[in-house]
Amino acid sequence: MGDGEIDENGTISLKMLEVVLNDRLGKKVRVKCNDDDTIGDLKKLVAAQTGTRAEKIRIQKWYNIYKDHITLKDYEIHDGMGLELYYN
Repeated sequence: MGDGEIDENGTISLKMLEVVLNDRLGKKVRVKCNDDDTIGDLKKLVAAQTGTRAEKIRIQKWYNIYKDHITLKDYEIHDGMGLELYYN
């Protein structure tokens, strides 16, 4: 479970963030997700918006290709951060 704040009801609210993904063709995709979501979860959200299958999507920053099983928090991906979107 990710880091979150506990409100007065005792429930944990996870930190929501918006990630901006740019492909090389000028398309910009904005995705809202939690910081404890994995890169694989992010790919599924991008796939739902673009119509491209999640298996065909590669997310990276510079030369660092992000792996599906690691969380956004572990990669230190923050709200408003821009990532690169490629199609395999």
